[in-house]
Amino acid sequence: MNDSMQAADQESRLLSILQAFARESRLPEPPEGIGLDTRLETDLGLDSLSRSELIARVEAGLGVHLRDEALLAATARDLLGLARAGAGLTGTVAAAPTMTTRRGAGIPTEALTLPDALLWHGERHGSRIHITYYDSDDQAHPITYADLIKGASQVAGRLKQAGLSVGGTVAIMLPTGPEYFFGFFGILAAGGVPVPIYPPARPQQIEDHLRRHARILDNAGTTILITVPEARAVARLLRLQVASLREIITLEGLDAEAPETNWARPDPQDIAFLQYTSGSTGDPKGVVLSHADLLANIRAMGEAVAIGPDDVFVSWLPLYHDMGLIGAWLGSLYFGIPLISMSPLAFLARPRRWLQAIHRHRGTLSAAPNFAYELCLARLSDAQLDGLDLGSWRRAFNGAEPVSAQTLRRFAERFAPYGLRPDALAPVYGLAEAAVGLAFPPADLGPRIDCIDRARFASSGYALPVGCDDPEAMDVVACGRALPGYRVRIVDETGGERPERHEGLLQFQGPSATRGYYRNPEATARLIRDGWHETGDRAYLAGGDIHLTGRVKDLIIRGGRNLYPYEVEQALGELPGVRKGCVVAFAALDPKQGSERLVIVAESKERDPARRRALMQRMRERATDILGLPPDEIVLAPPRSVLKTSSGKLRRGDMRARYLAGNLLEGPSRPLWQLVRVGGSAFMSRLRRLPGTLYAGYAWTIFYLIAPWFWIATMLAPRLHWRWTLLRFGIRLLRRLAFVRLTVMGREHIPPPGSPYVLVANHQSYLDALALIETFEQPIRFVAKRELMRNPLVGRFLARMGTFFVDRFDLQRSGSESARIGEALAHGATLGFFPEGTFREQPGLLPFRMGAFAAAAQAGVPVVPVTLVGTRELMPGDRFKPRPGQAQAVIGPPLMPAGNDWGSAVELRDAARAEIAEQLERHERTRLL
Repeated sequence: MNDSMQAADQESRLLSILQAFARESRLPEPPEGIGLDTRLETDLGLDSLSRSELIARVEAGLGVHLRDEALLAATARDLLGLARAGAGLTGTVAAAPTMTTRRGAGIPTEALTLPDALLWHGERHGSRIHITYYDSDDQAHPITYADLIKGASQVAGRLKQAGLSVGGTVAIMLPTGPEYFFGFFGILAAGGVPVPIYPPARPQQIEDHLRRHARILDNAGTTILITVPEARAVARLLRLQVASLREIITLEGLDAEAPETNWARPDPQDIAFLQYTSGSTGDPKGVVLSHADLLANIRAMGEAVAIGPDDVFVSWLPLYHDMGLIGAWLGSLYFGIPLISMSPLAFLARPRRWLQAIHRHRGTLSAAPNFAYELCLARLSDAQLDGLDLGSWRRAFNGAEPVSAQTLRRFAERFAPYGLRPDALAPVYGLAEAAVGLAFPPADLGPRIDCIDRARFASSGYALPVGCDDPEAMDVVACGRALPGYRVRIVDETGGERPERHEGLLQFQGPSATRGYYRNPEATARLIRDGWHETGDRAYLAGGDIHLTGRVKDLIIRGGRNLYPYEVEQALGELPGVRKGCVVAFAALDPKQGSERLVIVAESKERDPARRRALMQRMRERATDILGLPPDEIVLAPPRSVLKTSSGKLRRGDMRARYLAGNLLEGPSRPLWQLVRVGGSAFMSRLRRLPGTLYAGYAWTIFYLIAPWFWIATMLAPRLHWRWTLLRFGIRLLRRLAFVRLTVMGREHIPPPGSPYVLVANHQSYLDALALIETFEQPIRFVAKRELMRNPLVGRFLARMGTFFVDRFDLQRSGSESARIGEALAHGATLGFFPEGTFREQPGLLPFRMGAFAAAAQAGVPVVPVTLVGTRELMPGDRFKPRPGQAQAVIGPPLMPAGNDWGSAVELRDAARAEIAEQLERHERTRLL
């Protein structure tokens, strides 16, 4: 086969691989199909993990070894060129340099600043290897303490020549490598303040990349930028956007001899560096970290991990991220242990490099986000792991993004044959506002997974432990206990501390807690409350461990990066064809990857398939430009699909829940909105909505004319039976004036007066209690949540009607409340429960809680199930916009408990729920017929 035929064959095979991968991954195919000029990022939406998988397939399919730069290939043609260039590469790994003994290195316990710690090691064992850096060709570059001091001195000399003043901020935008290590300490040596920002993935993206970072540079008052040579051309652009920026310097060609530079000696309370928590938000937050903060956090983490002189840290984490910068590098520097370093690109291109480095260097400590562990599970075959020994790995930290219980289990099982110890996996928790680390698990314990009742937690926020084999169990990973010297607590929205296993807002105190955000007093004021720092996360405590359950802030963590939705939502809303203000971005856990997917939902009236594809392509390009990486999924939704609060704020959490439930595009329940989408006429929509609006106004007018008089009469009536009769009459009058029909079936199943029983009903609407009151002649003492007492008018009225108020969250009160309920049943009362606890707009039953059934079983009284039909349609959701129509109450046969134990209560619950579900299904079949 001649060269041209061979090239054509390779091209055809590459495109076949790419097309098959796109189909299997369900990637959006460009209208013109997949060809050599197809853009891997904007046309196909490939992220770094998808690229990593694609590269593995290309190498296997073409029999070539691709360089790491293949991860940055812009098009299929670029990938083909790299494949041809890599045909002769073998992918061999260079031998590691010989390490000098580590024992007895010592720790600079008297150091007050980062320069103190480095100079301490340099004076005592400057020739010892501190860092071994592996480049993209797997060539090792050893850096001793003396090398680091020398390189930092050279950088400091350049910075002083550029006019850096003491306390001036210097942005460092470099990839992982010797220049980064020299640059960071060079800034400190010159008396400056480093501001790490992440580098661009490709040279052609530098201008857009820096434009996105202009807000950070401006907020930090950056005077100098240290970056790659390709960035020189954008100096004028940045100077126009960042008034403080004077110089852009690069670090190539450092002098062979370090200039005579006196190192600055900062005060421990001086700023060591600024850690920005976001790069594309309009409100940059630069966490202020002093030298004292950093050393306090590093020492606390070292104590929790029990770092010793024989430890070795292996890291591919980016140095612009706090876990890579502080946790891996600066921690290794302080404790005098070797750091084995490689770039994130090297790991993503070949995940085996990470584990091989641990094997080769007998690494004991390493850290990564959850997605990295998943990538190893997905990409590494038995053949690639042959001979691997992970027996030295004693702490495998998992943090920086949500930790998956399934990932922990699978990784432990997969790598146990290669020496990985069961207790090595260590989920951790931290945040930039605490420097980096806040909670670590005890060194002698493996990962701990809390299995809790999913329905109970969703409805009440209480983490009730259940068996992990329970099909309704929810896995929550324990992320460790507060580091020595630190405190954490869980509070409610008012700042009141929550008991153990009750979810709330996570706050912390500690010696490294930041003093605030740089030049951002408003954000600082929101961060610190009553001496406690907000984390922005929701969690509960159990056994001293932090269990994270969600984020208060709308931060999206994807591939270890922090993304914020605001800017991309606003930008996509400006595109023609997208409804402005109706774009929502959120993160959703991908069960296959173990990391979060970035999902964007946008409303559009566009219906033509070709124009919709073109619009989605423009959206993907714009989102990629803003975020620096493509979204995982873009959904074009009909108008009114994006949920909002009454004040117009996007309900990202509810949109995420709909996405995870698979009903993201489920239309609103109001038929009028469906007619609008079908007809597409705004004028007709207004006409059709007018009767509903007029009716709602009429119904509320009737209510406000009638309700006050019956409220007063009910409050004055001396007997409960009289009050009940007055209330039933008022409800019946209101219903008839509002043209609503109520049909009651099964009255013969109601126990005789004076006989105690427990009534349970499904919950569809705020009208449910009114329907039950009119249905039953004898008074019902409803069991309601204590929060209703906060409204004096409602609370006093319900109390007057004999309502039992229970605290759904405080278990310390549950005993006394159960006693009161049992006593009421013993005296012949009828108790009313809505065992779902709440209602939702969508049809269907939620899980039933056990309170009603436990009370009935303990008292030995029957449960009467009541099925309510139609109340949801009369007033759906929480919009308080009533409609005319009809409702039905179906009273089922009483259900007697078989005993007074928990098992009997469970049987009652299941039987009652089955009865109500059957009635709802029967009604739905009748309606459809």
